[in-house]
Amino acid sequence: MSTSTTTSRSLFPVSEFLGLIRFSHTIFALPFALLASILAWHEKGQFRWIELTGVLLAMVFARSAAMAFNRLVDRKFDAANPRTASRHLPAGRLSVFQVTLFLIVCSLAFVASTLLFLPNTWPLVLSVPVLAFLLAYSYVKRFSIYCHYWLSAALMLSPLAAWIAITGTITIVPLLLSSVIFFWVGGFDILYACQDTHFDREHNLHSIPARMGVRASLKIAAFSHFLMMICLLLFWFFGNFGIVFMGGLLVLTALLIYQHSLVSEHDLSRVNIAFFHTNAALSFGILVFAVLDLALRQYY
Repeated sequence: MSTSTTTSRSLFPVSEFLGLIRFSHTIFALPFALLASILAWHEKGQFRWIELTGVLLAMVFARSAAMAFNRLVDRKFDAANPRTASRHLPAGRLSVFQVTLFLIVCSLAFVASTLLFLPNTWPLVLSVPVLAFLLAYSYVKRFSIYCHYWLSAALMLSPLAAWIAITGTITIVPLLLSSVIFFWVGGFDILYACQDTHFDREHNLHSIPARMGVRASLKIAAFSHFLMMICLLLFWFFGNFGIVFMGGLLVLTALLIYQHSLVSEHDLSRVNIAFFHTNAALSFGILVFAVLDLALRQYY
């Protein structure tokens, strides 16, 4: 489908934009924001629907803006890479104008969604710096091999932001939950980047696999996920969770081990399974085990 044909049919073709931003991948960070929100409401002793609406809208619009910006600035690299050449901009399914307009709308909507937390002004004050940090990720691969951990730092803001928006404060519990995201996302993004090792080297793009090779990168990703489990253990301790969440930690550890068993230096064909399916199960698993533990806490 040509760009002109797509544009003439609809300025905002919903299915195409959902594919552009990979909306289904919102499930990676959203459970952590929801968990931070639930813990914040539990601490305050008060739940407010308007705060839940604000968290959901802010998450969706911030991530949509960041993904749209990434597709815009990386469109030439995407076109040159056989793995990404079928994406919406290189394939002409969406135009630069459409995606730029979508980016602007999502950015403004993200800032506007923070007004739902008034009279707490921290979300509004921090909205532009946070958005700038999210968008800046798209350029990091041009100069640093640690781009994976810029991405993880961007996603780790979700539980912190939710906690600050609801309580106006910060404590060790959301900080530890954010550290879980930092090491988790950094690890699986390294795994994912192993697919583009040769392409990144040829196009002077920076990543840990491009610099250190696939074998070393798999070890670094595994160590990152080991640190993630340490942070989860600390989150269990400082969050005063009990046996239910501890049991969940054992399940999640097995899931991480399974994720790493899917890929090897000589076989990266199952990276997408490791990336999407196991990560989706892991993020929702943390949410479910924590909420169950919280609900059953009065019985033990």
